Amino acid sequence: MKTLKMMLAVACMISMNLAVFAQPGDGSDGFDDDPQDAPVDGGVALLLVAGAAYGYKKLKTSLAKKV
Repeated sequence: MKTLKMMLAVACMISMNLAVFAQPGDGSDGFDDDPQDAPVDGGVALLLVAGAAYGYKKLKTSLAKKV
């Protein structure tokens, strides 16, 4: 039960941090002629996947020890 609560808390924290922010326009039609580029980084997603896989492995190992 403690593990389930911890996993739920981590899932909530991750979902709160995955916000997408739109870039402001000039007000006329919502599109700029010279838009600013938004930085996109795939490293964070890779770290999340690696952390989830490691957590799954640890959970699987701890459940196997209890049986």
